[in-house]
Amino acid sequence: MHRQSVLRRVSAVCAGTLLLVGLTATAARAADGTALGLPTYGAMVVDDEHSLVFVSGGPSSNGIVVTDFDGRVRKTIGRQYGATGMALNADRTKLYAALAAGDAISVIDVHTLKEIDRYPTGSRTCPTHLARTGDNIWFGHGCDDNWTGGVGRLDTAVSPATVQTSQQGEARFLRAPILASADDADGPLVASQLALSRSTSWAYTVDDNALVARASSDAPGSNLVDTDVDATGELLYTASRSTNDFPAYETEDLVGRGAYRVGQHPAAVSISPDDQYLALGIQNPGDDVLVYEPGGVLPVDRLDVTTDVVALRGLAWSKYATELFVITVGANGGSPTLRIVHF
Repeated sequence: MHRQSVLRRVSAVCAGTLLLVGLTATAARAADGTALGLPTYGAMVVDDEHSLVFVSGGPSSNGIVVTDFDGRVRKTIGRQYGATGMALNADRTKLYAALAAGDAISVIDVHTLKEIDRYPTGSRTCPTHLARTGDNIWFGHGCDDNWTGGVGRLDTAVSPATVQTSQQGEARFLRAPILASADDADGPLVASQLALSRSTSWAYTVDDNALVARASSDAPGSNLVDTDVDATGELLYTASRSTNDFPAYETEDLVGRGAYRVGQHPAAVSISPDDQYLALGIQNPGDDVLVYEPGGVLPVDRLDVTTDVVALRGLAWSKYATELFVITVGANGGSPTLRIVHF
């Protein structure tokens, strides 16, 4: 994408054809929105190796929908009780899913799209959010608003994989924290509390499979809704409902490293795997998604993708930023729709 104006069109499954004005040298196109048939939305993972998108239905659903990069549904995987957070292993052969209503982490074969294993995490643990560093699958757990949330570890380097809960050290979380990480075995891993009047983030490195706290901060503000870490592991990007911008922080010490002004109601943040573009989703009329170059002053693209709203944590890039995947929902939530912008 470059800073040259062009008109392009986006098709929306429920709202006809919308005109989209962007700043790009090559016209982008969007596949028709795909209604996923899930009652609610949980999380999204993109598998570039097999050109698949996995979308979970959240704690009050029991399924994961799999589409291709054109939005065609390949399969709906059932019996995934409360499937929310998901993560791929390093060689993209397995998908791990946190079953918030099943007290377990399931393992799905990416080739057959069938569950091949399931690891219990303990009664009333409610594993909800996932991230990976090396062979470790980390999960944010905690069912109730009673400060028993924590970070657990699924060690996939051994067979069968082993589970440990409450690996977060002195950090305290009201409920299951959201996790963001670089894939490197040493991390970093950032655990953050969602939706509090003052949200705290903890940054960790991974040393001999144990979390070592780097820093903690309440700088992300109140009502945090999303986080992402760049591929280098150096920067944390955040989205909080209490601000009109998307601040960035160094993962080393959680010191601020700029912010991206977008308007009201931040909803989602996603840095492309090549660290070239930062997508910022807002729940506001007009442009729903703004695309920046990291460190940029003005957006290089403005996308108006829906007459609904971008879902919380509803953005994800393909490997080389040739596709941006956007989950949209009604203004009051409900069943998600997948929209794909092709650059």
